[in-house]
Amino acid sequence: MTDTHSFKGFRRLGTITIIAVYFLILVGGIVRASGAGMGCPDWPTCFGSWVPPTDVSQLPDDYQTIYAERGYKNTTFNPVKTWTEYLNRLSGVTIGILILATAWASRIYLKTDKTVFYLSCSVVLIVGFQGWLGSAVVASNLKPLIITLHMMLALFIVALLIYVIARSQHDTLQTLSIAQLPTQFGTVIKVAMGMTLVQISMGTQVREVVDLIANQHSYIDRQFWRNDFPIIFYVHRSFSAIILFTNLWLGWKLFKLTGNNRALQQLGMLLASCVVIAILAGVSLDRLGFPAFAQPIHLLMANLIFGVQFLIYICHKYASETMATPFTPDIVQKSN
Repeated sequence: MTDTHSFKGFRRLGTITIIAVYFLILVGGIVRASGAGMGCPDWPTCFGSWVPPTDVSQLPDDYQTIYAERGYKNTTFNPVKTWTEYLNRLSGVTIGILILATAWASRIYLKTDKTVFYLSCSVVLIVGFQGWLGSAVVASNLKPLIITLHMMLALFIVALLIYVIARSQHDTLQTLSIAQLPTQFGTVIKVAMGMTLVQISMGTQVREVVDLIANQHSYIDRQFWRNDFPIIFYVHRSFSAIILFTNLWLGWKLFKLTGNNRALQQLGMLLASCVVIAILAGVSLDRLGFPAFAQPIHLLMANLIFGVQFLIYICHKYASETMATPFTPDIVQKSN
């Protein structure tokens, strides 16, 4: 009974951690869209304090000169941007604690599946590197390439966590019945994941240019940003049609499943919903003057799409193992 509770506790904790990472991605998107990345010009403190100020009167009169000498030019205190970035950092610290707790809880798998334990521990190391990379983002004065690397590493962390939690439920996932799915479903889901990664890659290139445009416009006059968009933006926009129809096909096939497949049905609906929301957010960016609220939503949905696709792929893979295992009767009749 104790082991059962421990296994459930690990999975629950791991699921909370995954949700928290997605929340951090959302907050990071808000930071980037609002230009709040330098709301705290130093790291790990914020304006030299562990709790940032709420008013400029709490800073030295010559604070701009002080930070200019440290390499941070044009530092202007903005309480909204400062506390937005501070929330981003607090979220990162919270996730670090959750990752440590998840790794500690995974020790129960040392007897049954050591890979779960070792991968959980590896996430701790990767998150540590992610924390260092976060400091490098600030030190580089928000270089777009480092910001993109920071985001892509977050995507990898989520994928690794999803795999760990799914692997811990290997036996349960093997009971899923996928006989009703088309034989090409496994191939299509892998192609869909590849297309999503390509789309995210193109999206990061667009965001790097948008960051430069936003800085030039001081994060105002958003309706004019689109005039300077690169060619890759139009490729990214057109490719979304292929992404849409591919994932709707996957979602529809999962939704039509019957029997003991409620989890797969829900994943199918979630995948379709994420794709539709991502495209609607993208359309609003393209047609409605690049509203700030749409940027983090678009980024979050892109990451969610890959995460759901990856989970569907794992479920399909484990369920396929059962189908591939030949049936062996318990009683073999011997000929006389």
